[in-house]
Amino acid sequence: MPGRTTANPLRIFAILPPIITIIAVLMTSAVWAATPGEQLQQVIDDHWQYSLREDPITASRMGEKGYADRLPGVAERDRARRLRAEKQFVARLNKIDSQQLDTSERVNKDLLTWVLKNSIESNELYLERIPVNTFYSFWSLALDASNGLSMPRVADYQDYIKRIRDFGRYFDENLANMRAGIKDGFVLPKIVVEGIAPTVRAQVYDDPTKSSLYEPFENLPDSFSPADKKRLQTAGAKAIREHAIPAFDRVATFLEGDYLNAATVSLAAEDLPGGKDYYRHAIRTYVTVDMDPAEIHNIGLAEVKRIRGEMDELIKQVNKETDFDGGFDEFTEFLRTDPQFYAKTPRELLKEASYIAKRIDYRLPEFFGKLPRLPYGVVPVPAEIAPNYTTASYNPAAIGGTRGGAYWVNTYALDQRPLYELVALTLHESVPGHHLQGALSQELEDVPDFRRNLYLSAFGEGWGLYSERLGVEMGVYENAYQQFGRLSYEMWRACRLVIDTGIHSQGWTRQRALDFLADNTSLSKANVRAEVDRYISWPGQALSYKMGEIKIRELRAKAEKELGDSFDLRAFHDAVLANGALPMEMLQAQMNRFIQKNKQ
Repeated sequence: MPGRTTANPLRIFAILPPIITIIAVLMTSAVWAATPGEQLQQVIDDHWQYSLREDPITASRMGEKGYADRLPGVAERDRARRLRAEKQFVARLNKIDSQQLDTSERVNKDLLTWVLKNSIESNELYLERIPVNTFYSFWSLALDASNGLSMPRVADYQDYIKRIRDFGRYFDENLANMRAGIKDGFVLPKIVVEGIAPTVRAQVYDDPTKSSLYEPFENLPDSFSPADKKRLQTAGAKAIREHAIPAFDRVATFLEGDYLNAATVSLAAEDLPGGKDYYRHAIRTYVTVDMDPAEIHNIGLAEVKRIRGEMDELIKQVNKETDFDGGFDEFTEFLRTDPQFYAKTPRELLKEASYIAKRIDYRLPEFFGKLPRLPYGVVPVPAEIAPNYTTASYNPAAIGGTRGGAYWVNTYALDQRPLYELVALTLHESVPGHHLQGALSQELEDVPDFRRNLYLSAFGEGWGLYSERLGVEMGVYENAYQQFGRLSYEMWRACRLVIDTGIHSQGWTRQRALDFLADNTSLSKANVRAEVDRYISWPGQALSYKMGEIKIRELRAKAEKELGDSFDLRAFHDAVLANGALPMEMLQAQMNRFIQKNKQ
């Protein structure tokens, strides 16, 4: 690797006369002085090793060996260590002259600087006092830490057992942070805690083999001896019974008692101590641009108005072509209640999602020059989290793991999972949305490892929403109902701009948010409730979808205008995805270079 040497070149001068040695040292120092590119590479290498040590879950999923026996440290000493280290990395990066770096090196430097500064700011705000929302939690991270990892050796299962034994320490450190949040008044709202607590209590099993943590022990490799299989199964069940289940019990009891009692009635992030800084940081994190909440709120209102006009036009079309006769309210009620729009069994819903996914796969080469090697599957959301989980999500594969990417479809409450929305959902979560983008990022060549697994919400979710619209050009939507589902999904994301900023900075109530989302979309009532509670519990993240999509569409419009007949949509898409996840300002700079290059 550049910037690294295996031996000290000065040792060969140790036997030379003093004056010759001095001259030799001066000459060698000049020859061996690290270039700016080598200095950057050394910082990147050092930071990567630091990241593996600090985040063993990501290390495992990146295919790095030696970390699968542990979970992260989140105690006060860990935060202090990370803060010192990351400030030192930024200081080293600031000393490197960007003008002497090539284009790819400047991307590496700017991206790593952005990541570090965002992490430092998060640490200084002590956001680990709220390590949970309705979509993400420290316990779900621990449950999923080893899912899909390649474990061909007995030693791999021994490491897995050690990781399970680490649940107690990891959970207790998170509880200590949450207790600090109680002391500071930096806590979740009661409505969120009431929804989350039952999902944790559901993990407290009398029989440890019923836990999803036991699943790897049910299909041990045939190469293992019967004695090894029995020993590992016994040790695994014991670790789950003695370490994981008691840890879940402690968290559930805490949420049901002390934390619920301390939880706030207020919903707004800005109402918390230091709340205005907290919410502005959330915007910078998820939108990757520093913006005023009021500006985002107004963008959202304008988008809602535009999309509503398109929805009304589509309803008029349906009125002309069918026996239906009604306006927006009647049409959305028809979509929410007519049995033709809902699967009767979980398998039927999964089959329909799979069929749509394969139809999209067939069209991809027309719109993309480069496609990922990694496959993906359509998988039901795990039953233990489905009742409080969103409609669907994408779960990336572990690098070098045993499974592909997973397009999770929620099969709980089938009467709340309309089929007319499934095309837009599949475009977003599988291809050309999250799977295509994420898998291409993992398969990037000649880039630092930290970039291959980097996820930035405005880029990833903006691309997912852009993919829903791209489905129109791909010819994937087959009827007006599916088109309305797409518009409803776009409206859903536009409403997020209004609701997230409304709740966290404009004084909105939960009921006002529920009514606004229900009145402007065809989302089922269950989805409306789950979504609003998600925005309450996760400030800023919901803004990333529409703000990211607006930027990508803006960049495409600019490229089409400036390149004219030479505009190539496949080349444009490849260029957007060529560097993996980028903050919006960096993406804009990259696409400006793409436009200039193609003009020439």
